[in-house]
This record gives sequence, structure tokens and C-alpha cells, in this order.
Amino acid sequence: MIQIRDAVFRLGPVLWWLLMFSFCCPSGTECNTTNGSFECIDPCVNYITLNDPWRSRENRNDTIHCDRNNHWSGWYRFYLGQISAQIPNECIEENRCGTHAPLWINGTQPTQLNEIVNRTVCNAWLGSCCHFATHTIQVKLCNGYYVYKLQQPSTCRLAYCAGTVTTKNTIVD
Repeated sequence: MIQIRDAVFRLGPVLWWLLMFSFCCPSGTECNTTNGSFECIDPCVNYITLNDPWRSRENRNDTIHCDRNNHWSGWYRFYLGQISAQIPNECIEENRCGTHAPLWINGTQPTQLNEIVNRTVCNAWLGSCCHFATHTIQVKLCNGYYVYKLQQPSTCRLAYCAGTVTTKNTIVD
């Protein structure tokens, strides 16, 4: 008993910080800390807009983009023009979305409002729907749109793809 108490005492500030970081905010929000202060952030309200026409699953342009060069931080909402968009959850043909190997979600989008899920991101190249190393992102369903906590892809010439959202949360070609 003394060993456990001593260990908690020695790890006190670290343990306290971890507990606060893990439990300070309600489900569907994220705990952010700045200068020792904690704040609950709703990704549905606090996101960065990505409105790049080249990300469209219909784009076959020869200009190649690389999302590995981006320093992803925070949550992102996709648009194609004035229309809300989502990362497709089906394998996308090579040389689309402004890159060689388009990034897509292997799994369904969340279905419950404010639900946050982890999803594997795959890429299409050389006839394979998951050729390069995969990575995991978070996806949240907001009121009629999705936000994504994006991560850096494993290599260059990979970019997140976007398709428009219909009222049934399916992708429109």
C-alpha cells in the first residue's frame, strides 16, 4: 500500500494532468490545455475549412498534391465549392483527387449525432486499395456534416479525397 501511495505521490502532477486530460470534457468534445488551463472544445464549432477543388473524387488533373507536407493540427471540415463534403468510405480510383494515391476511409462514417469514431485511412495504388501503410483518423458527425482529425499520410503523393454529402450521408458522384 505504501509503495502505491508513494508512486502516486511521485507521479502526482503527471497523474493529475492525465486524469484531467482524459475526463475533463463531455463526450463529443475534446480537452485542450493552454498554460495549465483546460478548455472543452467542440470540433463541430472549432474546425479548419478545407475547400480545395482538386480534392474532388472527380478530379483527374495532372497536378499532383501531397498531404504529407501539411502539418495537420486540429479538426477539419471538407467543402467542394459551397457544398459540404466528406472523405469517401470506398476505394477511389488511382490518379484522382489531385494525387496519385487518393486517401479514403475504410469503414463507415459515424451515424449518431456528436459521435466520434476512429477510422483507418487507406490509399489506392497499383491495383490495391490499401497499397501504402495505413493510418488512423478520428471522424465526428455534426449536424449534417462531418469533421475529421486528420493525420499525416505515410508517404508523399497521397492526399485526402472528398465527395459531396447527400441528406442520407452518402457520396454523390
